[in-house]
Amino acid sequence: MSKPTRWVTETEAGHSQWYIDRFRRLAAEGADLAGEARMLDAMVPPGARILDAGSGTGRVGAALAARGHTVVGVDADPALVEAARADHPGPRWLVGDLAELDLAAQDEAEPFDAAVIAGNVMAFVAPGTERAVLTRVAAHVRPDGIVVVGFGTDRGYPLTDFDADAVAAGLRLEHRFATWDLRPWRDDADFAVSVLRRPAD
Repeated sequence: MSKPTRWVTETEAGHSQWYIDRFRRLAAEGADLAGEARMLDAMVPPGARILDAGSGTGRVGAALAARGHTVVGVDADPALVEAARADHPGPRWLVGDLAELDLAAQDEAEPFDAAVIAGNVMAFVAPGTERAVLTRVAAHVRPDGIVVVGFGTDRGYPLTDFDADAVAAGLRLEHRFATWDLRPWRDDADFAVSVLRRPAD
């Protein structure tokens, strides 16, 4: 990996295990952890091929797989990927830097119908790599496919920068919401869910 992610540089030792334990506990308590997956499921055809970019412990990708989609998840943190493999067999979970993503080198050359970047992933990538992350993720999505990205607007990555990076990555903004359950966007929202499309032409 070219640069350490903010997940490494801006969190304390043991953070990954805390995160794993937290989501295992929430799942055991019956918490609703599939909101992002429900939104994406409504936007893709049955049996779609979906890239879970920044897949963490696998909760989003697993929920999409349970809905019949083929999922490949990628995360830079080996501990999170190992937890995803243990807790959610079925999808393929890979360790990788999104800024250098090359899934063809890992026998995943077929393009994806959609990609999802959930869980504030864009706020945790290495500083200055946001455009590269969007570019590499977009390169794995078929023409006319979508990339859906959600992150907090107070996380140090202004939406104006995100929008410029998305355009540079060859993506077009189609919709923006304030939550994963499609509440209307407003300028003072503390969260943004952006639906981007890779143009077909």
